[in-house]
Amino acid sequence: MSDLIVTAGPFRFGAKLEREAAPKTCAAFLKSLPFISKIIHVRWSGEGVWMPLGDLDFGVGYENNTCYPSAGQIILYPGGVSETEILLAYGYVNFASKAGQLSGNHFLTLTSGLENLYTLGRKVLIEGQQDIRFDLA
Repeated sequence: MSDLIVTAGPFRFGAKLEREAAPKTCAAFLKSLPFISKIIHVRWSGEGVWMPLGDLDFGVGYENNTCYPSAGQIILYPGGVSETEILLAYGYVNFASKAGQLSGNHFLTLTSGLENLYTLGRKVLIEGQQDIRFDLA
């Protein structure tokens, strides 16, 4: 069962909130729904797309943080060394910025539509930014 629907480019994914591992991040993100942004391809991190969010403050620190999200995992970097961002891994990711290694809170995992995840990532890489939207399921 999915908690959220993620519409990215022409694709739709179901997603599960990681409420036990990242309760504060999940609660903060839920308050921002519907969350609408643009995704662009990562520059330093590998196979991922990200939403640069500038100084947007979700009011959370680190919880369930990782530098190596797996394909289908979504992480929130709450800001600090680099700007606030949300990253969606579609393949191998070693999360970093021009400032160096980063870690973000794994708070959301895609649960359906995964057959389109790699295609989404390649579409963003080749064609450029795409719309993304997070809604309650």
